[in-house]
Amino acid sequence: MKPFKKRRRGGLIASFEAGEAQLLANLAGQVVELLRDRNSADESDPDPLAAQLGLGGSSMPPEDPVLQRLLPDAYRDDEEEAGEFRRLTERSLTAVKVRNAEDLIGSLIDGGLEVGALAAVDDAHHIEVELNGDEVQAWLRSLTDIRLSLAVRLGIETEEDSMLIARSDDEATAAMSEIYDWLGYVQESLVAALD
Repeated sequence: MKPFKKRRRGGLIASFEAGEAQLLANLAGQVVELLRDRNSADESDPDPLAAQLGLGGSSMPPEDPVLQRLLPDAYRDDEEEAGEFRRLTERSLTAVKVRNAEDLIGSLIDGGLEVGALAAVDDAHHIEVELNGDEVQAWLRSLTDIRLSLAVRLGIETEEDSMLIARSDDEATAAMSEIYDWLGYVQESLVAALD
């Protein structure tokens, strides 16, 4: 990856190897799938206006630890208030998170990423990503959601956890730790380019 930098005519630009772009799109797609599975449309929802406004979701917290982190309770000391707040806001929060991830994927596609089962990954081919102000915010939020998801799956809660996971003897865990660190680099690059 060539880090993000400002363009003279505005916005930010970065270049990703095809494999890096494919990885980013895949991880964002997994977050989208997880969030959509949580808040699919209720066929028995009697109030179409509430559904249109993003209201009427579940009042119960998710069982999946990743979803618990992405969609936390607003009131930790009051289950009833937390449930009511969740029922009124979770669908709209989920929709925003999905839209951010889809914007990230869309930027990669606009930059030349081929998606689909038959897409070949040729790292000689670079994906040039150009972001305007709204897209920058979508990327920052989506990268945060992806990193939070990986942190939960890896059991990272502190910097010390991150260092221990990186030294894991399990190859899959060590590889996911490297991806987690790389995503941090992408995010830092994006933030640094905003200054």
